[in-house]
Amino acid sequence: MAPRIERNLPMNLRLPFRFIEPTFYSGLLDDPILYLRVRPLGRALLVDCGQIHHLAKRVLKSLDAVFVSHGHMDHFMGIETLTRNMHVAPRTVELFGPPGIAEKLAHKLQGYDWNLTEEFWGVYRVHEVAEERLVTSVLRGPEGFPLRREAVRERSDRVVYRNRFLRVEAELCDHKIPVMILRITERDAFQVDPEKLAALDLVAGGWLRELNRRFYREGLASGPLRVSRRREGRVVEETLADPAALYRQIRGEQPAASIGYVTDVGFSEENRRKIVSLLRGVTLLIGECAYLAEEMERARRSCHLCTSDVNRLLEELRPGWFLPMHLSKNHRGCSERLYAELQMPPGTTLLRIPEHIPARPLIPREVPRPEAKR
Repeated sequence: MAPRIERNLPMNLRLPFRFIEPTFYSGLLDDPILYLRVRPLGRALLVDCGQIHHLAKRVLKSLDAVFVSHGHMDHFMGIETLTRNMHVAPRTVELFGPPGIAEKLAHKLQGYDWNLTEEFWGVYRVHEVAEERLVTSVLRGPEGFPLRREAVRERSDRVVYRNRFLRVEAELCDHKIPVMILRITERDAFQVDPEKLAALDLVAGGWLRELNRRFYREGLASGPLRVSRRREGRVVEETLADPAALYRQIRGEQPAASIGYVTDVGFSEENRRKIVSLLRGVTLLIGECAYLAEEMERARRSCHLCTSDVNRLLEELRPGWFLPMHLSKNHRGCSERLYAELQMPPGTTLLRIPEHIPARPLIPREVPRPEAKR
């Protein structure tokens, strides 16, 4: 076994991502919160939504979509904080979760009075991810967030969400309830292999910038392209009718970067099969590691993972980086034991985070007393 590599990194991780800027807003013992800023859009996605009181309002207002792994409090209770900060904005937030998440959201919001609604308030569009279908419901702010079924469509693949720069795939695993695990993959980036360019006698120049522009904006099949090629010691211009075919000849082969997210799943054969099928080879794996190896039986009873389970999964998944999270809150001060038990396979880097990020609660003597003035 190659020695594991450990790094202490800030929560904001650039790594090899081109379009996604992941920030893990949690410590090892906090409720998991993964924030994914899509840099070209200036917008973001949120994965899990437990206690989020420490997130700035501008962070919450940047969200286009929220992915809730399941309805336990430590993954879903922050939806009210999110609503408090964005419901008076005239926009729609897409919310994805396992079956039943729409009714859970509706029950939460119907616990409040909405007698002062305005026409410009926002909307939740909720997508319940089942094995074979996607059930969509809408909760409209101007109407006081009643739950209305909108559509049901069959799932032809694992993709549940996409924008111009990424796609999100989902699977359901077992935690004695359905739990959603995710793979977020960046779109293919424009990349050129210099050796392939030279083999075709092509000379880099402005035409490559134009090819790059078409790749991201209007498409490679948008018309002929003039390129520079070396002929008998001279550089000549020629027109190619099929730029898409040219790009296939010269493109680089680096795979698109991806993020895997796994929490609150038991170590069963069915769960293992789904996790490996969805997440093998991800760039960054963010995964639950709730218990130490000696607590395997406890992990089995509560349908969680221990360090031994995680090590077995890492051996099959071989991520580039692994960030463990969601250690049981009974393990305060035990983070060094957790990291000591994790065994990184060759090529995987372990990312370490502190036990806590949010500030602890105040105690009475820390609260300023009011001053009485006559």
